[in-house]
Amino acid sequence: MTDLPGWAPPGVDTRRANTARVYDYLLGGSHNFLADQDAGRAITALDPAAGMFARANRAFLGRAVRLLAANGITQFLDIGSGIPTEHNVHEVAQSAAPGARVAYVDVDPVAIAHSKAILAGQPDVAVLEADLRDPEKILASPEVGRVIDFSQPAGLLLVAVLHFIASAEDPWRLVGTLRDALAPGSYLVLGQATSEGRTARNEAFEKMYNRSVATSIQLRSRAEIERFFDGFQMVDPGVVFVPLWRPDAPAGVPGDPSRSGNLVGVARKD
Repeated sequence: MTDLPGWAPPGVDTRRANTARVYDYLLGGSHNFLADQDAGRAITALDPAAGMFARANRAFLGRAVRLLAANGITQFLDIGSGIPTEHNVHEVAQSAAPGARVAYVDVDPVAIAHSKAILAGQPDVAVLEADLRDPEKILASPEVGRVIDFSQPAGLLLVAVLHFIASAEDPWRLVGTLRDALAPGSYLVLGQATSEGRTARNEAFEKMYNRSVATSIQLRSRAEIERFFDGFQMVDPGVVFVPLWRPDAPAGVPGDPSRSGNLVGVARKD
């Protein structure tokens, strides 16, 4: 393809929808291609509230980061960070704790290229192209090591990424490897698509998504999601649907929070 926009890295495949770019589309971003837009439109045709719940997921991340900053966390490792949009983790963290440091990690080259472009010249932010399936590479990366001191408490952010890891790849081991590298007093912020309250709409969404997007999504039960928090102490209100995690206002909670399709939680390593 010869008419790629300037922010797209050479050789990127625009013919198949990509997870990070579909999410960017649902959030109202502009760093996506026709295939991503088509997948996003198909998703919203199945559930017109899909964009609203994507934004709710992003809002949860912001609330969680502010909570961690209020509890003294000034360094954040965001794996599966996606394409930066408004209210990025570093913006939220630094507004709450000036000087906070953030390492963004994603496997998508478009997300990485755009992240590097808009974050250039920010000494307290690092960007790394890496896969959650290789946590050892992430932990040993000089880019991450430049801003994250693993001898001190940190915030590990795994929001809307684990459902792209098949159970056969043992995502619980991957999270455990990252957990073991964290100092006591660190926090885990996690969100995962769930089969809890599964409906015919959920099943249609899963089939359509896996047919349209290069990386398949795997829904998990509440018990499977709670396993990711082994070795941590849950923070109230525990593992809940996205809109129910410490909402800014009761009016922001929809009548059926389970429609969000994601369970989230925050926990502390003692």
